[in-house]
Amino acid sequence: MRTSAFGVALALTVASLTGPAQAHPPTTQVSVWVTTPDRAELLHQRAPVTFHDGASDRTTITVDPRTSYQTMDGFGASITDSSANVLYRLSPADREQTMRKLFDPRQGIGVSFLRQPIGSSDFTAAAEHYTYDDVPAGQTDFGLKHFTIAHDQQQVLPLLRQAKQLNPQLKVMATPWSPPAWMKTADSLVGGRLKDDPKVYDAYARYLVKFVQAYTQAGVPVDFLSIQNEPQNRKPSAYPGTDMPVRQEAAVITALGPLLHKASPRTKILGYDHNWTTHPGDIASTPPGEDPETDYPYKLLQTPAAKWIAGTAYHCYSGDPSKQTDLHNAFPSKGIWFTECSGSHGPTDTPPQIFRGTLTWHARTLMLGTTRNWAKSVVNWNIALDSSGGPHLGGCDTCTGLVTLQPDGTVTTDAEYYTIGHLSKFVKPGAVRIGSTSYGTTGWNGQLMSAAFRNPDGSTALLVHNENDDPRSFAVAVGEKSFEYELPGGSIATFTWDHLNADVPQQLTVAGATASVNAADAGLLTDQDGSTVWQSKAAQAPGQWVQVDLGKVQTFRSVALDSGGNAGDYAGGYEVAVSKDGVSWQTVASGASTGQLTTIELRPTQARYVRVTSTGSAANWWSLADLRVYR
Repeated sequence: MRTSAFGVALALTVASLTGPAQAHPPTTQVSVWVTTPDRAELLHQRAPVTFHDGASDRTTITVDPRTSYQTMDGFGASITDSSANVLYRLSPADREQTMRKLFDPRQGIGVSFLRQPIGSSDFTAAAEHYTYDDVPAGQTDFGLKHFTIAHDQQQVLPLLRQAKQLNPQLKVMATPWSPPAWMKTADSLVGGRLKDDPKVYDAYARYLVKFVQAYTQAGVPVDFLSIQNEPQNRKPSAYPGTDMPVRQEAAVITALGPLLHKASPRTKILGYDHNWTTHPGDIASTPPGEDPETDYPYKLLQTPAAKWIAGTAYHCYSGDPSKQTDLHNAFPSKGIWFTECSGSHGPTDTPPQIFRGTLTWHARTLMLGTTRNWAKSVVNWNIALDSSGGPHLGGCDTCTGLVTLQPDGTVTTDAEYYTIGHLSKFVKPGAVRIGSTSYGTTGWNGQLMSAAFRNPDGSTALLVHNENDDPRSFAVAVGEKSFEYELPGGSIATFTWDHLNADVPQQLTVAGATASVNAADAGLLTDQDGSTVWQSKAAQAPGQWVQVDLGKVQTFRSVALDSGGNAGDYAGGYEVAVSKDGVSWQTVASGASTGQLTTIELRPTQARYVRVTSTGSAANWWSLADLRVYR
């Protein structure tokens, strides 16, 4: 993407790094785009680098195309009523340019997923909150004779149609903040519950189906549908919301499933649509005598309604993304989608503080934290707001969008534009996340985080975030090929390359691990998480060993010792021994490590147990983020 498309004039000379990995003639070229928290580079395309034969002594991100995870549906935000209002304040020419910046995959960032409110949310420019079937208080409309999406025909739907024209791969999710008030206990859009009546469940299911049909007829098919935004947010701040316990959501889905399958087979139902963990305020507001349902998504997927549920949607406002993996492990056949998070700021924060804080938090928590924890989408909240963080009616008054309309009429791109853009521009719908080692944490530990994806066309996109405030140098390896790079503090990079002719070994699964020192942490050797590190917790000494169990006798050809980001904590000398029974051992390799990643090549070896013993002495600890065995 040319930086001039965003009004950014940059003249940066990037010096290529030299080192052991660049000692041979180049092979595949790697394209590089970088965003820095000081805004010096904003999705700036740097000079390319190249893969070379050989390894590197630097901390190495190992990309493993033979290990695959979830398939991606897209990345984006929401064209809320407020966002539509902001975009329609622009001249037609400026609105066209802004939409291209957002949705065009070549001239912009190619936003590929939108989550649309069904009716009003806190972000509406209307004078009053609304649904698509409002009747006077005390009246009902079980026949849905008053249903209409006329409100959205004015601004929202034209923008959605334009977005789909700019990016035909765009997917749309829809979510209600409240059913019509006449279906609810308090006859209000703000708070309350659905009336506990099968006729109401049926009416609400038909209401949602009518919405899907109306949007489809308007040229915007709905790919995903959730039943209630934040169903445990019982006290929304002057904006639509509904307390919907598991039993009610299950009842609605049971009524909705067969109707939706017949009316719109493409539309998948997503459950929950709330935080990684129950917000403390939601627990406190649980009605007396009721279960706060802190395990809501688990309970929902244990009901008969689960047959109609494709998976679970999550928000960012409480907890952390690891909860997605917990649910995936419990229900591996059900998908995970991440569907809402807004940047926010303190009342006295300066624009540079807001940009830096939002960029780095979203990079580690959403870009990488959610995708490394099975999310098939990464979706922020408003796609556009004005400089006051509005318009809104209740709710958040410090939220930020991907783009902002300034008082002088210009449109600026915000941190979320770049965190989403580093994904959406390069990771296409249908891409599969593949293996890549990652050493950073969502809680911040100053290390490098990564996620890698294989696109439908066979190209690879690797996202790397330097959590540290200082520059970090590292290597990227695929099989026997690698390149070296350095990223500024806090920055984000996307690396892309086409087919790479590299011999990539297959990693074997490991049944267990133990160690002669600090045995309690031995499991960290094989957890496939580079941010968790086994450490000797004692000075290195000959005879210290770590050992992995492959579960059965298997054939393998190499062992990788990955010390991750712990500079210098590798074993200077090592010996590798193998055993079929854990009793009789045979030494098959010995040598000395010179850097953070040591790959030990072996003759084809059959064994169940692999033991690596330190043969040297050093004052520092021995650290291993991962011990990997390859076929």
